[in-house]
Amino acid sequence: MRIVLAVFLCCVVKLSAQTYEVGVFAGGANMVGDVGRTNYILPSGPAFGGIFKWNKSKRYAWRASVIYGDFTADDTKSGMESRQERAYIVDNSVLEASLGLEINFVEYNLHKLGPAFTPYLYTGLTYFRYDFNYIDALQVQDINQKEGSFAIPMTVGAKYRLNQFLILGAEIGARYTFTDNLDASNPEGSNFEQFRFGNILSDDWYVFTGFTLTYTFGRKPCQDCFQ
Repeated sequence: MRIVLAVFLCCVVKLSAQTYEVGVFAGGANMVGDVGRTNYILPSGPAFGGIFKWNKSKRYAWRASVIYGDFTADDTKSGMESRQERAYIVDNSVLEASLGLEINFVEYNLHKLGPAFTPYLYTGLTYFRYDFNYIDALQVQDINQKEGSFAIPMTVGAKYRLNQFLILGAEIGARYTFTDNLDASNPEGSNFEQFRFGNILSDDWYVFTGFTLTYTFGRKPCQDCFQ
């Protein structure tokens, strides 16, 4: 009777029994645009935030995050001679909220004892806020105004379970944005047309590079009851 009851209870919670993760992200941020360096992985400021994951299966998880990052676009550190001579320096920051799907390269079973490791990809949809700036008389003009835009995150990483509850990850996440003014090169509005420069047909990117540490919790899924 006890065995029958255990099997029955396991099947009853089949739909609701899932594994969740909650944790933090810490690392650095940089941008790629019409000012500064063109390296995609070269942080110029800190980035940090929180992450939540809902592991729906061994192959994928729904993921949500909120991350803040600071960066500096500095022409004097660029490898392009024309930018070095121009010598613009633009500081900006982003605060993003992202929701999407994390896909594991191999089966990642958190309900079995022992190590678990897999590379992964993440993509979805991101909304972020940033400072609206423009450049006049060779100086960045900050009018204390925030703008919002969307971005497509393209993240590659790897994660390793340290113990039964903690998972350590490392990732590089590029965001292709739908704005060209993270570097103050293309301010929108008829009053700012005279301040535009650079390639106005190419939108900016920003990149988060760092580590994640998450705590996993939740009941064991029914399909693993007999493993």
